[in-house]
Amino acid sequence: MPTPSPDRPADDVIALATGQQVAVRTYGHKKAGDCLPLVVHFHGGAFISGSLDSGCTVAHLLAAAGARVVSVAYPLAPEHPFPQPLEIGYGVLQWAWRHRVRLAGKGAPVYLAGEEAGGNLAAGVCMMARDQRHPPLAGQILLSPMLDPCVGTPSLRAATGTATDCKWAQGWHLFLRSAHDAQHPYAVPSAAQRLAGLPPTLVLVGQDDPMRDEALAYAARLESAGLEVARHVFDKARQWPDALLQPDPRPCPCADEVQAQFQRFFATTRCRSELKP
Repeated sequence: MPTPSPDRPADDVIALATGQQVAVRTYGHKKAGDCLPLVVHFHGGAFISGSLDSGCTVAHLLAAAGARVVSVAYPLAPEHPFPQPLEIGYGVLQWAWRHRVRLAGKGAPVYLAGEEAGGNLAAGVCMMARDQRHPPLAGQILLSPMLDPCVGTPSLRAATGTATDCKWAQGWHLFLRSAHDAQHPYAVPSAAQRLAGLPPTLVLVGQDDPMRDEALAYAARLESAGLEVARHVFDKARQWPDALLQPDPRPCPCADEVQAQFQRFFATTRCRSELKP
């Protein structure tokens, strides 16, 4: 894999254990002797759009917070509905674990992260890793995660108003092939009956964020299950989650605050992860 400079990410195609080929983009730079947080990242796009380019805002902020980031070009619905994006995501996580020393250094703690639909995928892959008992994760980072297929929370209704066409409802419809899929915890992690065993979680939303209510409800469920949760609502975050999905060189809203939240989460979780080199 090409080595990115501190400011320029590197694109590559990796081979998973299943033989599938997946495009990834790596951010950050490891110097000799470093041990960095290693983050597998999923972009947003309501399951039906988005790319490595639209994931660059969050990936850059994670790298600026000191992480080495592997951003995943997962397959999109409707051609690739659940569970295909999750299976690819878990395959990339396994790949990242196998290559963690080269990517981020000996003993590097491994995390999952995602924004909007990517937050859902990160949460689902996190459950897959727990159930497979591999690899061990230091934490998951969910930004405006898209978690409720009912798309009926007060925050979402306030954001969409009287509009009859909701991209999030359309995305859920094309991602979930049937009502049975909507009952699967990997597809809808917020409805999972078993939350025990998940790693520490950071949930970030905006005050006027359509995903605010469902994200905070998931954070509350995790906390009620006795899990470690950090949450933050940004008062000045405008147009989240859309602002997180723009391949724009300008800083996203609350960029400094988001980066600070990432740094704090890495600092408080990496020392607790008992990862083997």
